[in-house]
This record gives sequence, C-alpha cells and structure tokens, in this order.
Amino acid sequence: MIALLTLIGPALVLGFLLGVVVGRLAGPPRRPMARAGAMLMALAVLVAGSLAATASVPGRAGLWVEVGALVLAAYLAGATLAALFTRARTEPSP
Repeated sequence: MIALLTLIGPALVLGFLLGVVVGRLAGPPRRPMARAGAMLMALAVLVAGSLAATASVPGRAGLWVEVGALVLAAYLAGATLAALFTRARTEPSP
C-alpha cells in the first residue's frame, strides 16, 4: 500500500495544484456553457468514481480508472477552492 501511495501521491498533489492554478486564473464559471462544462466534469468524476467503487473494470485498466478518478477529483477540488476564493476576493463587501 505504501508503494502504491508513493506512486499515486505525487499525481494527486500535482492534480490539486494544477486545479488551483487553473481555478485561480479562470475564476468561477460565468456563462451557461462554462457551467455546463463544469457539471460535465463533475459527472465524469461521479462516473469514474462509481466504476472504481464497484470494481467493474478488472486488472491494470481498473487501476487506471481508479487513479484517473482520484486525480480528476483532486483537480476539481483544487479548481473549485481557488475559484471560490477568487470570487470572494473580487465581490464588493457590503
């Protein structure tokens, strides 16, 4: 398990950091198409997560699905946090 964590851990950290950078640069989605794209990414995380949780993909391909779901979730978490902080900083206070 430790060997697996040492291989996947850096990918999770880099996915999160990349999400923070993209979320900070792009900010929250403002247009309907951008919101639809964000919802599509969230749906992709749910689909990949459900495939990983049910273990419906066996072997090495299953490991790739699980790692992809984890890295995508880390990326979206970083992007969401950075976009929310960007929005909080740019909104005028009452």
